[in-house]
Amino acid sequence: MSVTAAPAAARMGGMLPALTAAMSFSVADILLKLIYASGMNVLTLLSLRGTLVVVFFFTWLRLSPPARWHTRRERLVALGLGVLFAAVMFGLLKAISLLPVSIAILAYFVYPLLTGIAGAVTGVDRLGWRALLTAAVAFGGLALMLGQQIGDLSWEGLAFAFGAAVCRVTSLLGTRAWLAGTDARVTTWYSMVPSTGLFILALLISGEVQFAQTAWGWGAFIGAAVTTTLSTLLIYMSTNTVGPFRTALVMNLEPLLTLIFSMLLLGEVLTPVQVVGAATMIAALCAFQFVRGR
Repeated sequence: MSVTAAPAAARMGGMLPALTAAMSFSVADILLKLIYASGMNVLTLLSLRGTLVVVFFFTWLRLSPPARWHTRRERLVALGLGVLFAAVMFGLLKAISLLPVSIAILAYFVYPLLTGIAGAVTGVDRLGWRALLTAAVAFGGLALMLGQQIGDLSWEGLAFAFGAAVCRVTSLLGTRAWLAGTDARVTTWYSMVPSTGLFILALLISGEVQFAQTAWGWGAFIGAAVTTTLSTLLIYMSTNTVGPFRTALVMNLEPLLTLIFSMLLLGEVLTPVQVVGAATMIAALCAFQFVRGR
């Protein structure tokens, strides 16, 4: 292998965790539809999944303790972010239950654009005119994606998707402003505990416990729990290996893969105009990562 080829191969190897994470999240997006079809509702799903993730991170942190635990202030911030995380997960999963998977994920993926814009407004980040133009193109692509079908879509589902995106933006900005340099595993742990507690409390109050009614439904649940937990772990690994920029860039593959999987596996049909809109938005999301701050 040549000298120039070796670093290239190393870079590709370093991107493998993020690539796997994007694919795992896409698989989870598809499995969610199968879970709902089997009879399980959103609150039951979030309560069970959250409990499994809490147990996973508790075990991981005990077997491999962090170099530094959060300070009292950082812990309070992470607990507060857990409430936002609960809103993100409920909104996203509710949107997927009410909308075609591809549209729900693309509507939610306005959050990288909103994060950049909000960061520029609050002074946390810089945003040049090229980034603003790219964001406008991405929103135009989303408009094309929704345009021909907007009358047939659930407005409630779209509201949940956009609401989840706004909560995600707030969470990301809060993490960057107050938890920079902390161990992401510890932040995830402190965030998952209150969010899972909220899901369980809401489930008990509502009394609408609805488990999967079929074996394949439980299989889909186990698959979704494994893929989402695996993705969380892989994103953490990728951020440490290739940095947050390349990780975020590769994660833009999630809506593309979800779009392809939803058409192949769920039989979702998009018009040519919607396909162009989706492709435009995904390309603009990738470009946005390159041009922001210039």
